[in-house]
Amino acid sequence: MSNYDRIYTTVRQIPWGKVATYGQIADFSGLYGKARLVGYALFRVQIEDDIPWHRVINAQGEISYSLQRQGGDYLQKVLLEEEGIEFNKSGKIDLNKYRWQPNFNFLSSNLD
Repeated sequence: MSNYDRIYTTVRQIPWGKVATYGQIADFSGLYGKARLVGYALFRVQIEDDIPWHRVINAQGEISYSLQRQGGDYLQKVLLEEEGIEFNKSGKIDLNKYRWQPNFNFLSSNLD
């Protein structure tokens, strides 16, 4: 399984109404310290793919805005809000409330 496939498998597990950080996805995919690789992998995802890319945010609880995303970051905010995720006035998500915390069984089975 390629690194991107490992990332996509992990991202598909994030439940509706929850978010994960790039670093979490890297760690849960067995790619410790490779948060940037997660960003590269998700940049390649097409909107019509079955990968909930919009549920991955940065470690500060924010959407990582970029001109290279051609408006995808604004779509990300809309999709998250449609799932009931709230942003504060400065555009941050409360990670204590919305961060995905998978159980140990997921972590051990995902790395096989």
